[in-house]
Amino acid sequence: MDRDLQRLIDLQALDTRIAGLDREVARLPKEIAAIQASVSEAKAALETAKGRLDTTRKNIRAKEKDLDVSQAKRSRSEARLYEVKTNKEYSAVLIEIEEIKQEKSRLEEEILGLMELGERLAVDIREADAQLKRRESEGQAQEAVVRQKLAAVEAELAGLRAQRGDLARQVPPPLLAEYEKLLKARAGLALAEALPSQICAGCRMAIRPQALLEIRSGNHLLTCENCGRYLYWRE
Repeated sequence: MDRDLQRLIDLQALDTRIAGLDREVARLPKEIAAIQASVSEAKAALETAKGRLDTTRKNIRAKEKDLDVSQAKRSRSEARLYEVKTNKEYSAVLIEIEEIKQEKSRLEEEILGLMELGERLAVDIREADAQLKRRESEGQAQEAVVRQKLAAVEAELAGLRAQRGDLARQVPPPLLAEYEKLLKARAGLALAEALPSQICAGCRMAIRPQALLEIRSGNHLLTCENCGRYLYWRE
């Protein structure tokens, strides 16, 4: 086989592997980010539950103050019953006391509802805290595995790039330039196998019989008349 063709075949194999590893290098950090996002989501859920509980407790304290005010108003109104001089005034104070009682009942119901909500939120916080601890533990283990894989991929990629540089220097510059032009134009595949069915494995178009004979001889470089890729025959 022509030495330049063999070098191109070897170069293509390296470039294909490098392209695959480049995709991994681009993908793995996103995987790490997804793991970290999952932990952040669990933290946010916990903080949201804590915030709701804090708000609920503040609302309870505010309602309890309102209840104290209502109780004081009732005490003053009840004291006025002994001061009024007419039936009309007496009836008015009784109505006022009844309204205060209704207000007190409403406030007590609201406080009870807030207390029940607080209890549910306390349960939610415990569950959210447990979920966060699980995600942190799992996330640390998963992230360590992915980072280890990323380091291995980057190390392999560095070695392959060095090999590619050595090999590329052995290819005549004009041929290397044409190869790299095809590599970009043909989705990372500058070479294609000539199949026994007399078609180009790159574009699936037919190869002329005479051209196939020349490709099989491997004595010089030939390209596909359709896609322009360099063709080779695999024994």
